[in-house]
Amino acid sequence: MPIIIAIVSAARRQAVVCVLLFLAAAAAGLTYTARHLTIDTDTDHLFSSSLPWRQAQIEQDKNFPQFNDLIVAVVRGATPEEAKQTARQLNAALNADKTYFKDSRYPAGSSFYQDEGLMLLPVNRLAGMLGQIVAAQPFLGQLAADPSARGLFAGLSLIAQGVQAGSDISPYNGALAGVRKNLDAAAAGHPVPLSWQSLIMGGVTGQGGAEFVLAHPKLDQGTLQPGGVATAALMRIAKGLPDVKAGRVTVDYTGQIPLSDEQFASLTHGLVLGGIISVALIALWLYLALRSVRLILPILLTLIMGLALTMTYAAVFVRVINLISVAFAILFIGLAVDFAIQYSVRLRAVRHMVPGLGAALSETARQAGGQIALAATATACGFFAFSPTAFVGVAELGEIAGAGMFIAFFCTISFLPALLRIFAPKPETVPVGLPGGAVVDDYLHRHRRGVLALFSVLALAGAVAAVTLNFDANPLDTKDPNTESMRTLHTLLADPQTNPFYADALAPDISAARALADRLGKLPEVAQAVSGATFVPQQQAQKLAMLAQARTILAPTLQDAANPPQTPVTAQQIRQAMAQTITAIDGVAAKLPKDNELLWIGAALKTLQGKSDAQILAMNAALTRFLPDALQGLTASLNAKPITEASLPQEIKADWFLPDGRVRVEAFPTAAGQSTKGLHKFAAAVLKVAPNAGGPAISTIATAGTILGAFKEAAILAFVAITLILLLVFRNLRDSLVVLATLALSALLTALFAKLAGMSINYANIIALPLLLGVGVSFNVYFVMNFRAGMRNFLASATARAVLFSALTTGTAFGSLAFSADRGTASMGDLLFLSLAAVLISTFVFLPALLHTLGDAGKA
Repeated sequence: MPIIIAIVSAARRQAVVCVLLFLAAAAAGLTYTARHLTIDTDTDHLFSSSLPWRQAQIEQDKNFPQFNDLIVAVVRGATPEEAKQTARQLNAALNADKTYFKDSRYPAGSSFYQDEGLMLLPVNRLAGMLGQIVAAQPFLGQLAADPSARGLFAGLSLIAQGVQAGSDISPYNGALAGVRKNLDAAAAGHPVPLSWQSLIMGGVTGQGGAEFVLAHPKLDQGTLQPGGVATAALMRIAKGLPDVKAGRVTVDYTGQIPLSDEQFASLTHGLVLGGIISVALIALWLYLALRSVRLILPILLTLIMGLALTMTYAAVFVRVINLISVAFAILFIGLAVDFAIQYSVRLRAVRHMVPGLGAALSETARQAGGQIALAATATACGFFAFSPTAFVGVAELGEIAGAGMFIAFFCTISFLPALLRIFAPKPETVPVGLPGGAVVDDYLHRHRRGVLALFSVLALAGAVAAVTLNFDANPLDTKDPNTESMRTLHTLLADPQTNPFYADALAPDISAARALADRLGKLPEVAQAVSGATFVPQQQAQKLAMLAQARTILAPTLQDAANPPQTPVTAQQIRQAMAQTITAIDGVAAKLPKDNELLWIGAALKTLQGKSDAQILAMNAALTRFLPDALQGLTASLNAKPITEASLPQEIKADWFLPDGRVRVEAFPTAAGQSTKGLHKFAAAVLKVAPNAGGPAISTIATAGTILGAFKEAAILAFVAITLILLLVFRNLRDSLVVLATLALSALLTALFAKLAGMSINYANIIALPLLLGVGVSFNVYFVMNFRAGMRNFLASATARAVLFSALTTGTAFGSLAFSADRGTASMGDLLFLSLAAVLISTFVFLPALLHTLGDAGKA
């Protein structure tokens, strides 16, 4: 092409001026880039806001902003009381820290749940709980009158008296087991708090549930991890809380902010070391391809220059890049190096015949310039095809990488020749080709039909693999599972109430919300459905009557709890109570099974009798630490009042009700919903009942549909664009179809290799597919254009040498991604590597066999 030859000739004649102009442009561009190019780590912004599911998501975020941009502290304690107390302390400390936090909430800490919690239970569960409490009235009476270890032991004596009278004490087995464990710990010299909530209100002692503190951090948008400082502050505060310091409570964290921060940290983890190793390997491949430092340095400098100018393009025209488009740097290096290698290796071949550097540079431009231009254009089309899609992350990547291909081409025909003129590599004394290429060419020529038949079978297998290849829609599977927030999140997945993949919908009023939650709750894919109506329960009159009856029976106990004794108990008084309890238990030992908890309690008490006063009082403090709160909580629960929407606390209203009267409804999937297939079923089932439903489960499945739709759209656009370009350049349908057929085979082989490797496609590694188009088109174009020029020894040529070492450098650049700590990036590297292998096999085996067949047919 005359214009390419003219540019190369001008660059090598004014080499110094050309290099200085490029350096000035790069310096100005990088300065502008440093000031204006930013990174958006919000994965929600990877998709167009015009999509229906994104609009629903945006509307939901607007309606309930309190659930956005959170650090979620997950508090777990050895007992529920310790977890709750620590959560309250943490929430108060975060609210007081205005340096790092806007606000903090502890939703479960609302007094509403203590005062009205029993009203939220179904009637049958409420009846069972009240029956258990009433049956324990004598035991509770002792505790209310004497909230100490002495009162506890007096209650145990009453249970022993019940055994003597022939009463069934099996309802107390759970409570007795809890008491026995604590007494054993005290006897061993390590007294621990007793969970009176579990004993009085029911539950499993010693496990403790998770409590959630929701904090809105002040984000530092000028850093790569905007919430990192606030997260560190949260953990620093948590570590100073008493029960955390004592090892009784743990505080972990998760949420949108730390998940986003940690993903970016994973992306950048080892980036410098990986980059150094990658550059070193690329330099090695360049040396093996070019055998001259005077050729290698110009190529590396050209790559750096092209990358700097591409970054400037991104800063000027895109301005904000995302977690996907940030990969343009790796893609640029992997693809742009091909153009420089092609030109330089072809220059070596030309200089064997034309020793003069100036003339050789122009002659190389004449022979290879058009091929490189076509490869760059076709590759750019493969990227630009994504620009119109709704997958903004890849659309931006396509725009930057597509422009980068033209920038790389321009650098190859201007900056590179100028550098080559300055570095002045020596002439070639021997022909340049691919060692062993002639032997392979001859083999493929002789066995072309068998080779083509084999690839037909592989193509068919690839088509089956492509159809059955799994798409993993779970965004969590692309994150590093070893980060703190991901480890914490995985501990929450098994519980339907804390599963992050829920669905939600808005009902017009409370009655409609109750009906919708009822319909959703009956679906086999739904583990539980709740709504704002859940907090205004039905059958309130019946429940209030049940509470009133229990309150009447327990009146003396509740009265004593309201007026606890003021004189502290002494160690001697506790010893006397222990002795009485031991006597009572020994008196009924013959009537009890050998493994009965009451007998084990007696044994622990006998050990405790020999302990010091300090140890006895430490046991008393541990056993009774949460007893007063439990008795007060029981009193408050039994005094529940009717609940109406108007009487609900503001914090609950804000979470479930909108000012216009609409009510939020949430549905949680069963354990099967943790897989992509199960999540699809859950989302489909919910949408049948609530077509306007949204939430993470619905948006996750919609995201998968958007991604697949975007790639289908882009594949069609790219195929059409590349076909038109090939037809315009080749003006020959046959040769255009050869390139496209080889490209299609590369895609099918990639699918086959991915299937055999057990890989799934996800929203991160699917980026490998446009790259497959770019690399495949480039390599195929070089061979087909040589074929059109009359070449028949394809693999023995300088072009084959350039393609091989270009593939090695590209594979090195892409392969470095496979070692990323970020699972999405690593899977992208894996798929890129497989796709490159597929391209190489197609280009070096299938394409020569096909071209030999076409060449022989032409002779006939």
